[in-house]
Amino acid sequence: MTNTKKKSFLGGAAVLATAAIVIKILGAFFRVPLSNIIGSLGMSYYQTGYPLYNLFLTVSTAGIPVAISRMVSERQAAGRYYEAHRVFRTALALLLVIGAVSASLLFFGAGAYASSAGIPEATMATRALAPALFFVSVMAAFRGYFQGNQNMKPTALSQVFEQVFRVGVGLTLAVVLTGKGLEYAAAGASFGAAAGGLAGLLTMILIYGVSKKSIDAKIRRGSREEGSSGARILMQIVIIALPITIGSSIMPLLNMIDVQIVVNRLVGIGYTPEAAKELFGELTGFAQPLINLPQVLIQAIAVSLVPTIAAAFQQRDRETLSFNIQTGMRTAMIIAMPCAFGMMSLSEPIMLFLYPREQASAVSAAPLLFILAFGIIFLSGIQALTAILQGIGKQNVPMINLLIGAVVKVVCTLTLTGIPSINVKGAAIGTVATYFVTFLLNMIAVHRYTQAQFPLVQVFVRPLISVAFMSAGAVAGHRAIMALLGSNSLATLGGVAVGGAIYVAMIFITKTITPQELSMLPKGDKLAKLFGRARATKR
Repeated sequence: MTNTKKKSFLGGAAVLATAAIVIKILGAFFRVPLSNIIGSLGMSYYQTGYPLYNLFLTVSTAGIPVAISRMVSERQAAGRYYEAHRVFRTALALLLVIGAVSASLLFFGAGAYASSAGIPEATMATRALAPALFFVSVMAAFRGYFQGNQNMKPTALSQVFEQVFRVGVGLTLAVVLTGKGLEYAAAGASFGAAAGGLAGLLTMILIYGVSKKSIDAKIRRGSREEGSSGARILMQIVIIALPITIGSSIMPLLNMIDVQIVVNRLVGIGYTPEAAKELFGELTGFAQPLINLPQVLIQAIAVSLVPTIAAAFQQRDRETLSFNIQTGMRTAMIIAMPCAFGMMSLSEPIMLFLYPREQASAVSAAPLLFILAFGIIFLSGIQALTAILQGIGKQNVPMINLLIGAVVKVVCTLTLTGIPSINVKGAAIGTVATYFVTFLLNMIAVHRYTQAQFPLVQVFVRPLISVAFMSAGAVAGHRAIMALLGSNSLATLGGVAVGGAIYVAMIFITKTITPQELSMLPKGDKLAKLFGRARATKR
């Protein structure tokens, strides 16, 4: 039984991670061309509404799907299939209401919000995001239900279709509306989120319909007389979801604070309003999206961890619980560290590669990328540790820890952004400081409540040795190709390829990943055998 549970976590994470890679590749075909089409000023219009949108979205997609996943998983583990499905139905009704209310608030409040940020030109782009709130909120109920059944494929498929339509519709509208001005082009790009949300929701409804026969068969195994009332289930959802939602709302809220602080603070130290907006666009439109790239992979780990941890904790299976905690943290570091050090090592070449038509802004944004990249390690750890705490019913703890980190963020941003020599880099430093403080507090909490150990060498030192070799190889590869061909694009791709190959080799050389762990992935037995043959040949 334990082995099966181990496989379910890594297998589900692999499915979601694969979808995440596809999504990010598609996203590159959206954000990079969009930045080149509308520039840093247009990106400031496009980005301004997202902190408020994300704050509203957090209410429906942060805590409630986790609550559904955990409650369904616990009831499935106890054989209470009928009640598990009632959890889904109750949550679906709740999310229909939340989606409608939040979409209305965003649509009608867009003008006041954009004006308060000092960027009234962002009103249309902010308003265009409103329909997405409804579609994505309803979709979250379906995702939480399937995740609670430890079936990650429906979530993965809906994410891919959501991104395909977001990119296709958003980029098409941005191009078509460019002639009417940057405000219209940014609004067209924003509306892509609504098209994507609708596509993702329809995908989930279709999958649910196809699965209905097997769902009904499982429900018939559980007694309809057992379990809690609808009102009690709703109360349980709220009790679990509320602290998760509050905790998840802190970062979008901080990003909203950044919108209010950064531009006004820069103007206060002598920048013109246009220059301040462009610096804000470089921070949020050029550098910040790259930091979010690895987080979709870490989120795949987190989503898969919650039901697995919850089931093991419910059954008091200490061995499986400890295994998944350690493996989740190690996997997060194995993904996060190369992303962080790779971006730090090639920050300027990467920015110039992605934004060739905005070279001045790309060079200016490179130091921001360098600073923010360091925070990838801590943010990735936060996501994994938060999922563990949520799985064991300690959802209040990460909320409190992030709130403490938020205080650090506000103090750092207010103080450092007002120093002319630091300017917008102060907001980036404040973000990294927030992640670091929250990460440490979450580590302490997980150890306290589970007694799980995090072996320093296996979790941190071995991946760090691997990325040290990787970074050296990436920089050397970039410089060599640049000297030979004089093309930054080819040199950047070559440097990344060299660094990636070195890292893959090093994680096996340092035994950061073992054949036994490979075998737990989908088709992992073949990978483990291949790895074993490679080692035997080497000997």
